Amino acid sequence: MKKKIILFSVFTAMILTGALGIRAAVSQAAAKPSPLRVKGTRIVNASGKTITLKGVSTHGIAWYPQYVNKSCFQSFKKMGANTVRLAFYSDDAAGYSKSLYKKVEEGIQAATDLGMYVVIDWHILSDGNPKTNQKKAKEFFTHFSKKYAGQTNILYEICNEPNGNVTWQKDIKPYASKMISLIRKYDKKAIIIVGTPTWSQDVDIVAQNPIKNQKNIMYALHFYAATHKDWIRDKLKKANQSGLPILVTEFSICDASGNGALDTKEAGKWMKLLKKYKIGRIAWNISNKNETSALIKSSCQKTGNIKKGDLSKSGKWIMKNW
Repeated sequence: MKKKIILFSVFTAMILTGALGIRAAVSQAAAKPSPLRVKGTRIVNASGKTITLKGVSTHGIAWYPQYVNKSCFQSFKKMGANTVRLAFYSDDAAGYSKSLYKKVEEGIQAATDLGMYVVIDWHILSDGNPKTNQKKAKEFFTHFSKKYAGQTNILYEICNEPNGNVTWQKDIKPYASKMISLIRKYDKKAIIIVGTPTWSQDVDIVAQNPIKNQKNIMYALHFYAATHKDWIRDKLKKANQSGLPILVTEFSICDASGNGALDTKEAGKWMKLLKKYKIGRIAWNISNKNETSALIKSSCQKTGNIKKGDLSKSGKWIMKNW
């Protein structure tokens, strides 16, 4: 009798274990990010529900590759992030190297394993005009759009901050049209984010003549709260009211240098406006660099399992208020 009871208990346990395994598998599948699309000025998921991206951006991965790992990303996910932006600088002088493609792929895999969205960022900055390194951009986006075509958590940011003697009509829009067409050869549905003039601030200018006949296109707006105040918020309001879909792919609460004093009053105004319009936002930057935009304390040497106590003043404020 005892033998039968033991056998029955083992058999029951096996059934329960199997059921739990199935449930775990279903739960894991459910954790995969829903495909995103642009509807009006907002991002929605497959069910049509508005999704607000809240994320963190790496610093240049040539300089701070150690933070591109699953434990680091998971730390910020626990603090409310659902998106990681991988900043791949486009200019040789800023660390460009094709060898870093592997590091981008590592970052994509880590974020994907965590059920997070990933912005693949072609980080134009010192090169100013997106046409300057257009050949490299074609190689970059061909590689990644082919490799990740159909993966539902990928977004492409094709020109971080156009700046200098650069205009929307002459420089950025023609470049963007070429990159969009290239990406769409392989990835038909991913959201593509287009940079805007003057370090991605002039969304009001773009709203007058946006890219036509393309789906799932958004436009970048960047702000640093201590520098960019009502005059930039007015640009956002004007563009949003005209129907331009905007994503804040980079922000912090210090000044535009990425350093300087924090302005939590202006930052609070920004957060209120972004929440009102349901506009996503991605904070700059995951590093312990000795500057106020770094999300991690300069004294902290951890590159994973990051806690709230390891965050800088700006990091703590953003994680609490975004």
